[in-house]
Amino acid sequence: MRHPFFILTFLFLTTTAPADDDTSPLYQDATATAQLHFTYWNGATGDYHFPEIAGGGGALLDYDGDGDLDLFLVQGGMLSKGKAPADTLFPPAEGTPLSDRLFRNDLTQTADGPRLSFTDVTADAGFAAEGDYGMGAAAGDFDGDGWTDLYVTNVGPNRLWRNRGDGSFEEVTAEAGAGDSRWSVSAAFADLDADGDLDLFVANYVDYTPATNVRCLGNSGVRDYCGPASYAPLTDRLFVNRGDGTFEDATNRLGIGEAAGPGLGVVAFDADGDGRLDLYVANDGAANQLWMQGADGRFSDEALLRGCALSGEGKAEAGMGIAVGDPDGDGDEDLLVSHLDRETNTFYANDGDGFFRDASIASGLGMASWKMTGFGTTWSDVDNDGRRDLVVVNGAVYSIESQARAGDPFPFALGHQLFVNEGADERGRLRFREVTDPALAAPGVGRGALVGDLDDDGDEDLVVVHNSGPARLLVNEAAAGRHWVGLDLALGAAVEIRRGGAFVSYARARGDGGYATSRDPRLLFGLGDDGSAVDALVTWPDGRREQFGGLATDRYHALERGAGTPPAEPPPTPEPETTPETPASSEETAG
Repeated sequence: MRHPFFILTFLFLTTTAPADDDTSPLYQDATATAQLHFTYWNGATGDYHFPEIAGGGGALLDYDGDGDLDLFLVQGGMLSKGKAPADTLFPPAEGTPLSDRLFRNDLTQTADGPRLSFTDVTADAGFAAEGDYGMGAAAGDFDGDGWTDLYVTNVGPNRLWRNRGDGSFEEVTAEAGAGDSRWSVSAAFADLDADGDLDLFVANYVDYTPATNVRCLGNSGVRDYCGPASYAPLTDRLFVNRGDGTFEDATNRLGIGEAAGPGLGVVAFDADGDGRLDLYVANDGAANQLWMQGADGRFSDEALLRGCALSGEGKAEAGMGIAVGDPDGDGDEDLLVSHLDRETNTFYANDGDGFFRDASIASGLGMASWKMTGFGTTWSDVDNDGRRDLVVVNGAVYSIESQARAGDPFPFALGHQLFVNEGADERGRLRFREVTDPALAAPGVGRGALVGDLDDDGDEDLVVVHNSGPARLLVNEAAAGRHWVGLDLALGAAVEIRRGGAFVSYARARGDGGYATSRDPRLLFGLGDDGSAVDALVTWPDGRREQFGGLATDRYHALERGAGTPPAEPPPTPEPETTPETPASSEETAG
């Protein structure tokens, strides 16, 4: 029997090719030119409060209804009692707002192309109050008035902000019955019961308070941040929308309260294709949860049975962010969960019936993440070739010794990663290749990754939130010249793009997923070099199916329920791009 170290070394050498550096720039760093000025301030003083290493995130939303995406970023705070901002490792500059921030997108179209510019409208919008310790945000129109609202997760009381429609927000947490005073990280708006309004799921982490901060030591024997095992895990919370602007806490009634876990990421998706939305929670250092929704609306955790609770080796991993989508083009939604270094990120391929296999090594996504600690992550067709690539934002949670020895006061910086989808290889396995882009790979303590078409030019841009570092706006340059079609429709609607009756692509409109963030809710399909019109077969959250034919490419279309036509025929079953076979050995998988 071979020694485990030999097997691991073999896997590393045979699956991790050097990143491809011979590429044109994929992203342009437009942070300065767009006047985006924001740094997530964690308030660290050397007391190593656990939440200091976890934030932050934010949301992309069109808060003012002008058609482009605005940017909301949460802010940290102070957890060390009796100390002031001036006592922290990174004292904020005088006059720097220490509240959550809202940036209005003042996009203009020029002869040279779109020009992004952001204006800080925090005070006018009503977010100027300081004192919260922010983690993330979810965006959605919970009261159905046509204006996108915000739910902000905190270390302490969360806040639900209702968009008044006049450029300002009001806090309605108590009136709406949507409060949670524990440590929450990610949240998701989704119409779970298919009644036409958005319900709310909140992922809670561990039972930490500043008064119970635990002292932990790192591998070098000096003080470092703790892991989740130092605290008790929490139950998540499910709020069912009553349709009148208020929520029912249905956590226990619908089964979610039956199991606790250190939850960080959450996504709503239809795992088994039965028409009901399920919930997947990435737990940090514990088994992930797949809450399958039954016909009675109750949820039960079937992650272990369905193969997505643990790694392929049967290990619980440090689940942080979740990417959900259809990278293999077979018409169902697959999952990728970002993890701690020395674990690898895990790619769970869906067989179409809601059962998953660990395809991390076979796809090339596994060992390339061995040295990284991933947080924000998403499937994004960066080059609009019709295949969804993978973006992972990295940042350590335990001190990196080389950086600490060099005197870095916050030694947790890593580069970020892009994996290009190369389709199936000769053995039918979906394969990804890591490529290096200077703007993306610049080191930072990455946390949230906000993905969306900020300049409305038909490709997905990226905002990376860094802990104790400036947020960066990365504008997509890789998709120029490729065709696309964009769809603006209800959250949760599933879409099959067809051309000439043949399946082209599949996706679901969502804002959730990733880590502590809410993404562009519009769907954007890359179409490569073919600019001919496409058809869209839409399955609305209530199960109604409609077809929208002859959609022109290289533009966005707003699709309304009831405006389409009945499908002419049952949808064809797309042929999977990959073969769901399990190789006989680790060596065969790596080959």
